[in-house]
Amino acid sequence: MYSPRPAVLTASLTPLDQDLNIDGKHLARHVQWLLRRGASGVVIMGTTGEANSFSTSERMTALETVLSSGVDPEKLIVGTGCCALTDTVDLTRNALRAGVHRILVLPPFYYKQVSEDGLFAAYDYLLQSVGSDEIKIYFYHFPKMSAVPISVALVERLIQAYPDSIAGFKDSSGDWAHISAMIRHFRELDVFAGSEQFLLETLRLGGAGCISATANVSSQLAAELLHRWKNPEAKLLQTRLYDIRRAVEQWPMIPALKALMQELTQQGNWANLRPPLTALAPRDVSACIHAYQAVSGDNHRESNIKPI
Repeated sequence: MYSPRPAVLTASLTPLDQDLNIDGKHLARHVQWLLRRGASGVVIMGTTGEANSFSTSERMTALETVLSSGVDPEKLIVGTGCCALTDTVDLTRNALRAGVHRILVLPPFYYKQVSEDGLFAAYDYLLQSVGSDEIKIYFYHFPKMSAVPISVALVERLIQAYPDSIAGFKDSSGDWAHISAMIRHFRELDVFAGSEQFLLETLRLGGAGCISATANVSSQLAAELLHRWKNPEAKLLQTRLYDIRRAVEQWPMIPALKALMQELTQQGNWANLRPPLTALAPRDVSACIHAYQAVSGDNHRESNIKPI
């Protein structure tokens, strides 16, 4: 099975049409473009992709459209985590039927302060219900968003119960101490930092790389660091990636990235978001573009972006 290590994966945005429905054909073109620009793989229907603003049928149709465009299913990770376990099961089964084996799974996140036993039961229910030897689960630790952290003890229990099905961990805590501890503790897993600002440190420590939202606009630079991380220029490349991340996250991340994609490509309807998310105000769009250009060196629209 395709399992890049190390790797830089892009957490893809999801383009929407004027009626705020998923524009599947545009999403497929975007995934293809990210892969051409150096992404080792692409995560669709994650946080950056507004996944939990869409129904299960919308998410299934989006995956089908991406794959029907010719994207290799082994290049994808699909987010399937929902509040309702049965929705998570349905989305996971659909991904496996489509040939996507790598699944990024948020814990059920509506109820807070749940026990480790409760979370174990949730993942156990998923794996028992799906009943596939081909599934590769990637835990999605994003306590700032989900408010349901995934503990070391929980991961250990699930590895013991399902040693062939637990593949990795996306740590979006933003806490390097936590990310590094997970890398050291789970050498057998692909531990990804949730931001490319930690990419070089992750690679040096033996981690799998990163799964990044900002890589929608910085995938080429991130890929360059991936290939040169042992070289003297790696630190400079990392600094550039860090500066881009810091520039963009002055605004809400998803609207900011969509504004940048609209500016860079002049294609599609990137500014559209599914409520409750809203587009940046025009003044903020201009400020975000300026901040990005100041640190990325992108002071003009790239001609090689046009095919989107």
